[in-house]
Amino acid sequence: MTDLFDLAAFSAIVSEPRFAVAIGIAALAGLVRGFTGFGSALIYVPLMSAVYGPRVAVPTILVIDTICALPWTIKAWRDANWRELWPVSVASTLAIPLGVMLLVYVDALILRWLICVLVAIALATLISGWRYHGKPTLLASLATGAASGLGGGSVQIAAPPLLLFWLGGQNRAVTIRANIMMCLQISGLISLVSYSVGGVLTAEVLSLSALIGVPFLLAVGLGASGFHRSSDTHYRRIAYVIIGAAALVSLPIFDGLR
Repeated sequence: MTDLFDLAAFSAIVSEPRFAVAIGIAALAGLVRGFTGFGSALIYVPLMSAVYGPRVAVPTILVIDTICALPWTIKAWRDANWRELWPVSVASTLAIPLGVMLLVYVDALILRWLICVLVAIALATLISGWRYHGKPTLLASLATGAASGLGGGSVQIAAPPLLLFWLGGQNRAVTIRANIMMCLQISGLISLVSYSVGGVLTAEVLSLSALIGVPFLLAVGLGASGFHRSSDTHYRRIAYVIIGAAALVSLPIFDGLR
């Protein structure tokens, strides 16, 4: 893996005007993540892809989110339903390398269109309120894990299949939250290994992750404090509007206007 503390890479990133935009995007994504508990990648990836390209946007949110979420994931360990979690996690792990291949070999412009389409589908499904209400069968678990791993490995959009699968079940809210957190953490760690092997974790990616990780984490804390002052319906509506706007303004057809 490339040395994280590459001073030349740090200097080159900070000297660019788009670095200020990157800080703003990271802060916005972190604010929504802390406020709602989800949605950071749905905001960060399309916007950052429009600024730096998918091969920088995708691995940077992976590094930042995986590291920042680790303390909370450790606390959620005991609350997870591991009988349900294991088949989903195994399928996700097996699908991640396929997603990484898409990130490495698919044209960047095509990836950006794919990101916007996936964000739009995920947002429409979440707004519709549809949930999987059947029993967590092995086939359903494997399909959910595969979809999550493929989306996570390619563009770091891994949470929507998990949300749809577990939110309609009979588990308590604390168990659902723990299941999703644990699955995403396992997926994140496997993705880090796969990205490293695939040469995706470049000096630029690691340096940019270190630089914008701090404002992201601070924004998560700020968003979490705001959550306690708002209703469930209110905060979800805010998140949906921001996610939709992020997908819209990051469409490649608007590149000439930026």
